[in-house]
Amino acid sequence: MASLLDMRRRIKSVKNTQQITKAMKMVAAAKLRRAQDRVTAARPYAQKMTQVLGGLSARIGDDFSHPLLDTRGDENYLVVLVTADKGLAGAFNTNVIKATQSFLTGNSGKQMQMIPVGRKGRDFFRRREMTITEEYVGLTGSGAVKHEEAVEIANRVIKSFTEDTTIDKVFLVFTEFKTVLSQKPVIEQLLPIPRIETEEETTNAAQAEYIYEQPPAEIFGRLLPKQVETQIYRAMLESVASEQGSRMTAMDSASKNAGELIDNLTLNMNRIRQAAITKEIIEVVSGAAAL
Repeated sequence: MASLLDMRRRIKSVKNTQQITKAMKMVAAAKLRRAQDRVTAARPYAQKMTQVLGGLSARIGDDFSHPLLDTRGDENYLVVLVTADKGLAGAFNTNVIKATQSFLTGNSGKQMQMIPVGRKGRDFFRRREMTITEEYVGLTGSGAVKHEEAVEIANRVIKSFTEDTTIDKVFLVFTEFKTVLSQKPVIEQLLPIPRIETEEETTNAAQAEYIYEQPPAEIFGRLLPKQVETQIYRAMLESVASEQGSRMTAMDSASKNAGELIDNLTLNMNRIRQAAITKEIIEVVSGAAAL
């Protein structure tokens, strides 16, 4: 049975841990607000750019060819995985890594390469002998993402896809921010850029005609790389917001659990103290009776 001194030490230790978790929750909440604002601002632009470029490329059809649009085989994949650099974020890293593992298992016959963005994903797949062509760590640890960093990653991905003709498809894996309590792992095809053909696009194509002030080759030559940059930038923003939301929730739960543990330890400490007092009284009474 633990002594009274041991119980007091354990209570003090748990209280110190609770102070840390509360501080981490407040820091995550502050970072989440900024990250959520940036995601809200970037998401409509990224979605509309995907819709417009996908629709235009589908309407142009075979009249225009670009390396980022050209369809290749279906044997060699490059996966860009976005995770966090730090832990203590609940199941955030675990969920996106599990989604990646499910994707790899479902395409077990393919040749896989990976570009991890984030230390957690890199460390996990490095131990499993995944072919890592490039890695980017330390970009999201501060809770803010710079557009220049997304451009650097996008240029590396585009270079790998255009120069290495053995890469057939590039997939982007990240966590999409829904709410503070809900984040969803997402797997999207990044390259070649999908051509979107829907009934809505067909109807719009019949009703409107686009006039190109420059040749389509020049327009797409500038916009398609921007599309890759935008999607990677948005994925990093979504990941940062999801990480902070998950961390805030995890630290809140840890603080509540620490409070419950402190209550239980305090109750046990009082029982131990009461038993010690009772024992001392019995000893005094027994001694007096013996005299």
